[in-house]
Amino acid sequence: MFDKELDWTSFDLIRKLRNFLCRETGIKKLKVGHAGTLDPKATGLMIVCTGKETKNIDQIQAKEKEYVATIRFGATTPSYDRETVENEFFPTEHITPELVKEKLNSFIGENDQVPPLFSAIKIEGKRAYEHARKGSDMVLQAKRITISELELLNFSKKEIVVRVVCSKGTYIRSLARDLGIALESGAYLVGLCRTRIGDLRLEDAWLLSEFMEKFEVSATN
Repeated sequence: MFDKELDWTSFDLIRKLRNFLCRETGIKKLKVGHAGTLDPKATGLMIVCTGKETKNIDQIQAKEKEYVATIRFGATTPSYDRETVENEFFPTEHITPELVKEKLNSFIGENDQVPPLFSAIKIEGKRAYEHARKGSDMVLQAKRITISELELLNFSKKEIVVRVVCSKGTYIRSLARDLGIALESGAYLVGLCRTRIGDLRLEDAWLLSEFMEKFEVSATN
């Protein structure tokens, strides 16, 4: 289990870990995979499987996930997060904690959610973000997801912090966009940390640098 760092892609973590393990163990080809991607602007728990354990990836990916998300009001971005710049602006004076809680409750349960175009979903043999970066305005097909818990942790006029418990395939960026629409404003994701996958928790995860240091010490003893 690893705590992915900010601005790393999920593949960055896998590549760095694979290169390190191959170098330290002398294994030339080592199968390494992760059980659930995280966007570059997200941090938190990633489960990494190696060798024969990679056969368990699908089972782990299907488990319930928990996130802590920071959502900013009053604007939108094309990617629904900080990877792209703000492109539209909206009023926020009418937004209150009570209104936010009411709208959050409306998302609990099963929902049809439209994924962001800036995502890794494949369309016509290409990743959706490749189409987006070429200026495409296509809309992806909605997918059925389940949100089981939404807890407002902090409120300000500009931002909120929310704890989200949800099913596989849920895009917290899309939840931020949809919440902005429900509030008759705009919103996008400015911070995201995955804190749990099934029974596995972030507090038990390694930073890659810490893991490498511990591995090297163990190998010399």
